[in-house]
Amino acid sequence: MTLIGDYERWYRRRYRGTSSSFRTTAMIAADIASVMVSFGVSFFIVNLYDPLAINFRSFVTYWPYLPAFVFLFASTGIYPGAALAPAEELKRISISVFIVHGGMLLSRVVEHKRFDVISAAFVINAFVSPLMVLMGRSLMRTILKALRACEIPAVIYGAGSLARITADRLLVSKSAGYVPVVFLDTDESLGDEYRGIPILHDFDLGPKLVKQFNIKMAIVAMPGFNNRALTHLVNRSVSAFRYSVFISNFAASNIWMTLRDFGGILGMASSNRLNMYWNLAIKRFLDIAIVIASGFLVLPLYLALALIIKLSSPGPVLYAQQRLGKRGKHFKTYKFRSMVQDAEERLAALLKNDPEARDEWEANHKLKNDPRITAVGKFLRKTSLDELPQLINILRGDMSLVGPRPIVDAEVKKYGENFQRIFQVKPGLTGMWQVSGRSDTDYTERVSLDSYYLQSWSVWLDLWILYKTFGAVMLKRGAY
Repeated sequence: MTLIGDYERWYRRRYRGTSSSFRTTAMIAADIASVMVSFGVSFFIVNLYDPLAINFRSFVTYWPYLPAFVFLFASTGIYPGAALAPAEELKRISISVFIVHGGMLLSRVVEHKRFDVISAAFVINAFVSPLMVLMGRSLMRTILKALRACEIPAVIYGAGSLARITADRLLVSKSAGYVPVVFLDTDESLGDEYRGIPILHDFDLGPKLVKQFNIKMAIVAMPGFNNRALTHLVNRSVSAFRYSVFISNFAASNIWMTLRDFGGILGMASSNRLNMYWNLAIKRFLDIAIVIASGFLVLPLYLALALIIKLSSPGPVLYAQQRLGKRGKHFKTYKFRSMVQDAEERLAALLKNDPEARDEWEANHKLKNDPRITAVGKFLRKTSLDELPQLINILRGDMSLVGPRPIVDAEVKKYGENFQRIFQVKPGLTGMWQVSGRSDTDYTERVSLDSYYLQSWSVWLDLWILYKTFGAVMLKRGAY
């Protein structure tokens, strides 16, 4: 495929009108709509408490504050919103929202010399807005992905395994925002295309791609290149792009890595944040605060489900199972019983007589068509309500709200040498693997996602995972 001939026609036909400016405009529109909806929700909440104190429809009069939100969002770098780590996006949105609402509250108190119901609505909105903005941005990204609109083209240097994994992720991700339009690699044995994307065997085409198609992003995914060859590639080709990203397969990389200068030699600095007592104390406080705050909603549901389970089938309401926790210590996890009383005997018989079921069980320790599960149990598992009693484990300190999945002894071999590292922390009620596919995720992917969580932990990452968990449960994605 030549640059001037076939490739140009292919590119023009498939990626007409792609631009980061279009994506920025779309995300700004989503943010403005989300903020206005959050004002309406906050005013409605106050109106429910005291219908005579405020007219919730008056929230529309506060549209003049919208430029302040957009300005602060832009100043924190969340536009065009491409390839930004979710936890970092939540952090920047929340800080911007708190700053704007702080200014709004201060100006109102100074003007009226008192804290009134409108001020109360602003306080509520300071916590509602980040959630609404996240939802609005997620919806907009879904729309853009479905329409294949506002995708930002990127050139990938390399066409090997790491480059192809990178392309795979970009093609399915709603949040990345970039779409691979060509691979550049001199190794002709790699073929001429991957997933319909051309592979051009000439590194020197980089500057021509920039000039001819105004492509601004280069992604270098060539871990086999030595420093000298990589420097040469950057100087003669990659430097033509306005932006460039270097993808590494280094296992300990994470979103909080920073550059350090060792006398003219640059190094990547990282820290194990969940090895620090202060961060562990913050995480524990967050666990307890959220569980207690949600208690008034959870307790009635807990009692109702317990009654339904007791009436629907013989056996105890709760099921206790030995699991491995922090540093491999055993503890009992609690779940609502979702199986018949002789579940273990039925499982043994099934695995003995059904090779396909045995293979499925050995792969994930899950069965999609599990004959042991009761009718009520199917509902509990589909909605993940069977895990509600694990809030007891969280209060006891055996588990955290967010962390690696608690496993049984038989699963340790699946983690291999990663087990000791991943289970340095408490297992979680939810985690990265649950919001990324739940039971549909194999062990290799689980280890990768748990590693990412440990290396990239922050309060914001925990809050984002809790937000995503709600969506995963509502969609019943991967649960069985």
